Amino acid sequence: HVQLVESGGGSVQAGGPLRLSCAASGLTVSTYCMAWFRQTPGKEREGVAGIDFDSSTSYADSVKGRFTISKDNAKNTLYLQMNSLKPEDTAMYYCAAQSGLNIRYVLQEVAYSYWGQGTQVTVS
Repeated sequence: HVQLVESGGGSVQAGGPLRLSCAASGLTVSTYCMAWFRQTPGKEREGVAGIDFDSSTSYADSVKGRFTISKDNAKNTLYLQMNSLKPEDTAMYYCAAQSGLNIRYVLQEVAYSYWGQGTQVTVS
């Protein structure tokens, strides 16, 4: 049974940092493609950052240079370090996982089978 549990969301002032975590069970993050998505009310879910099994990464243009995705294989956990946060980063953030995914598709929502419940990030 695969479970992805996000944590680390909260309220932060613009310009500040926040780190999100996604604890995985039922799968091994070292062998899966993992990603962070975000969604605001009335909008489609947006791919923010992705990392494949060999740690190649991909970022949305809107977060390049500010966000960093990483994974700790020993802890079986995915992270998203967010710096220089902006009000437009306010959203519900979701962790996703999929095996056998090419890096070209890592930010495509439809490519993922496993999702967490989300953690809210509010930047003011």
